[in-house]
Amino acid sequence: MKIRSVITHCLITLAATFGLLFANPASASPAQAVVKDFYTHLESTMKQGKPLGFQGRYKKLAPAIETAFDLPLMAKMATGAGWRAATEGEQQALVSAFSSFSISTYASRFTDYDGEKFMITGEKPSANGVIVETTLKPKDGEAVTLNYLMRPDKKGAYKIVDVYMNGTISELATRRGEFSSIVRDEGVPALVKSLEEKAKQMESL
Repeated sequence: MKIRSVITHCLITLAATFGLLFANPASASPAQAVVKDFYTHLESTMKQGKPLGFQGRYKKLAPAIETAFDLPLMAKMATGAGWRAATEGEQQALVSAFSSFSISTYASRFTDYDGEKFMITGEKPSANGVIVETTLKPKDGEAVTLNYLMRPDKKGAYKIVDVYMNGTISELATRRGEFSSIVRDEGVPALVKSLEEKAKQMESL
C-alpha cells in the first residue's frame, strides 16, 4: 500500500508539473510578440475577408500593419539614394504612398480564410536586429517560409523592416531595384504617382 501511495503521489506531482508547464508556456520575445499580434489581426481579417471587401480589409489591416512595420524606414530603404536627394515634402508624400501601397498589398492578397496556419518557428540574431522565422501552412499544400527582419525603433519597440519570401528573397531588395530605377529616370514624384496608381489598381482586383 505504501509503495502504491508513493507511486500515486509521484504521478499526481508529475501531472501537476506538466499542467503548469502547458498552462504557462514561455512568453514570446518582444520581436516574436509583434509578429504574433500581426498574424492574429491578419487571420481575423481573412476570416471576415469576403464580407468586408477590399476597403473593409484595408481599414481593418491598416492599424495592425502600421504598428508592426516601420513603414517610414522601409520607404527610405527601398528608395535608396533617391531618398537623400528628395525634399522633405517629397519624402512625406513617398512615405504616405508607400504605406498605402503596402496595406493595399495585404488587403488584396489575403482576401479570405481557408484553414491557413501562421506559425512562428524560431528567432535568430541579425545585424542591428533579429530575424523572426515563421511559416504559412495552407490547408492543402506545402508550407511557405516567411522570415521577418526586425529592428528596434527610437523608442526601443521592435518593428518589421523587411520580409524574406521563402526565407531568403528580400522583398525590400526587390522593391529597391524597381523604385531606384523610377527615381533615377523620372524623379521621386513619379515614384509616388506609381505607388498610388498600383494601390488603386489593387483595390479593383
